[in-house]
Amino acid sequence: EPIIILTSRPELIPAVVALVAHPDDERYASLFGTNVVSPLFGVSVEVRAHELAKSDKGTGIAMVCTFGDLTDVTWWRELDLPTRAVINRGGRLNLEVPEWIAESPKADAKANYEALAGKTTFTARKDIAQMLVDSGDLIGEIEPITHPVPFYEKGDKPLEVVTSRQWYIRNGGRSAELRDALIARGREIEWHPAYMRSRYENWVENLHGDWLVSRQRFFGVPIPLWYRLDADGQPDYENPIVPESLPCDPIAEAPAGFTDDQRDVPGGFTADPDVLDTWATSSLTPQLLGGWSRDEEFFDKVFPFDLRPQGHDIIRTWLFSTVVRANSLNNAAPWKHAGLSGWILDPDRKKMSKSKGNVVVPSDILGEAKPGFGPDAVRYWAASAKLGADTAYDVTQMQIGRRLAMKLLNASKFALAQGVHAGLIGQLGAVTHDLDRALLAKLADVVEQAGTHMAAYDYAHALRVTESFFWEFTDDYVELVKDRSYGGSGTDDQVSAHVTLATALDVLLRLFAPFTPFVTEEVWSWWRTGSVHRAQWPADEALSHPGSSVDPELLASVAAALTEIRRTKTEAKVSQKTEVASVTIQAPASVVSAIKAAEGDLTAAGRIKSLVTEEAGEEITIADISFVEQD
Repeated sequence: EPIIILTSRPELIPAVVALVAHPDDERYASLFGTNVVSPLFGVSVEVRAHELAKSDKGTGIAMVCTFGDLTDVTWWRELDLPTRAVINRGGRLNLEVPEWIAESPKADAKANYEALAGKTTFTARKDIAQMLVDSGDLIGEIEPITHPVPFYEKGDKPLEVVTSRQWYIRNGGRSAELRDALIARGREIEWHPAYMRSRYENWVENLHGDWLVSRQRFFGVPIPLWYRLDADGQPDYENPIVPESLPCDPIAEAPAGFTDDQRDVPGGFTADPDVLDTWATSSLTPQLLGGWSRDEEFFDKVFPFDLRPQGHDIIRTWLFSTVVRANSLNNAAPWKHAGLSGWILDPDRKKMSKSKGNVVVPSDILGEAKPGFGPDAVRYWAASAKLGADTAYDVTQMQIGRRLAMKLLNASKFALAQGVHAGLIGQLGAVTHDLDRALLAKLADVVEQAGTHMAAYDYAHALRVTESFFWEFTDDYVELVKDRSYGGSGTDDQVSAHVTLATALDVLLRLFAPFTPFVTEEVWSWWRTGSVHRAQWPADEALSHPGSSVDPELLASVAAALTEIRRTKTEAKVSQKTEVASVTIQAPASVVSAIKAAEGDLTAAGRIKSLVTEEAGEEITIADISFVEQD
C-alpha cells in the first residue's frame, strides 16, 4: 500500500532519511517503526513519530530530508537520523552518485540520480516531477503554491540548508550518560541564588545536539590542525596533523616535517580554516588562570576555584561550557560557587538597548560633575541589588550612597578630633559605661549577621545590616556621647567613649570596605597603617565586655527618649539648644531602666537640668516638661 505525501521539494527525494507523522495520528500508528522505500531510488527509510508533524497539513505525513528546511534539521537531530545530503554549496545536486543510492537494489536508481546530478534545485524540481509522472509514482496534478522561504538579504535565490565539516565537543546532547554526569556536576556547585540551578539543569536536559565549536570567521583563536593533501590536492580529514606545542596558528605556521612552500599544493598540507567559537575559548578561563598544563603545583592549589561571578543570561553559554570543559579535562566542577547577577534596567525597568537609546554607560555616571555621585555612591547602588535580581538604574539610591559616604567621613572626623587613636581599639577593659557596652554588644551581632550573609554571597543583606547599624551609631550614639567624649563627665567616662568610638569605627570601616572602597580607604589612611582592603574581615571579634550582661537595645531605648524630648521642643517652637528645666518621662519598665543607666548622656544631649522617670504605659511619653526662661 503506497504512502501518499504532498511535498513542495520533490528534488530532495534522493535525500530522504525518514517519514514522520504525529504520534496521535491513527492513520499512521501501525506504520511507526516500519520501513518503506523511496520512489525512483528504492532507498529504505523508517517511519517515525514526532510532535512537530502536523496531522492537518497535506496528508499528515512528511518526508524528512537532509535538509529541506530547519524543521528537517530538528527532526534529524532529535530522532538521531542519518545524513544523506545531496545539495552542495553551489545550490546544485552533487555530481557523484550518493552511496545509499549506488547500493540501492532498484535497478535504475543510479541512472535516475545521474539524470539529476549537477542541476540546480529549480531545474531538478521540474525534472524529477516528470520522472515521477513517467514512473507512475505521481498521484494527482502538480499545483503551484505560495509559501514563505528564507532568502539572503542581498540575494534573489532561496537559501538552502547544506552540510559542512565542523568541529564539535560532546556536551550530553547525544549521550544520556554524559548529560546525567553534567547535571551531577552542576549539583556539586553552590548556586547563588539557589533557584538558578534549575536554569542550568533545564538547559542540559533539553539539549538535542553536541556543541558546535568551529566558526567560519576571520578573527578568533584558530583551530590548531593541518591536513595532508593527496596527489589530487584533497585533504585527508581522517588523519589530521597535530601541533607539537600550543599556542599555534596553522595559517601562519607549517607543521613539523613540512615547509611553507608545500602549503595548499598536492602532496603538501593545508591548514584548518576555521576558528573556535567564543565560548570554546572563554570556557577555559579556570584552566588558563590556574596555569593548567603549565604550573601543575599552582593549579592543584587553586582548582577548583571558589567562585564564578557572572550574569544569569549566560548560564547556558559561559557557565555551562566551562562545566563541560572542566568535566572532560579535569573530572571536576570548575568552581565551588556560582554567583549569578541580574540585568541593569533603565529607570522604567526596561532592558537597556542601543536601538531604544536607553543605555546608561557607567563611565558617564562616574564622570558627571553634577550631581557627581562618585564611584562609592554608584557601587553602593549596585551592591544594594540581590544576586539574581534585575535592578533599575536609580539615582535616588546613588544619592543615599553619597550621603552615606559623606556621613562616614564626618563621623570619622568627629571621632578622630576627640583624640581617638588606633591604640584604643579593642581595649574593652576601659569600657565602663553601659551605653558603650550596649553599642559594642549590638555591633558584635551586626558583625555576626554580616559575616553570615557574606558567606552566603548575600552581600546586599550584609550591606543593609551594616548600614542600619551605622545610622544608629551616628544619629543616636554619637549624639548621646558627645558631651562625655569632650570630657564633660570625667576621664574614665571619656576613655570609655573613646575606646568605643575607636573600636566601632575600626569595625565599620572594614564592614563597609567592599561596598564603599574609596571613602573607607581614605578614612583608614588618617589613623591606620596599610590598606583597609588588606585588613582582616571582622569575624569573631571580641566586642563584648567580659562579664557584661547589658541589653544591646539599651541604646535604642535611650535614643527614643531623646527623640521624644527633641520632638517636644519642636512642637513648643523652641530651639533644640534650649535648656530643659525639668522633664518627666513615662515609659515601660525596660525603657526606664535603660534611661537610668545612661541618664548622664541623655541629660547632656537633651540639655536637661532635672529628669524624672515613671514606669507607665507601653510607649515613651513626655508627661511634663518646662524650659529655662531665656533672657
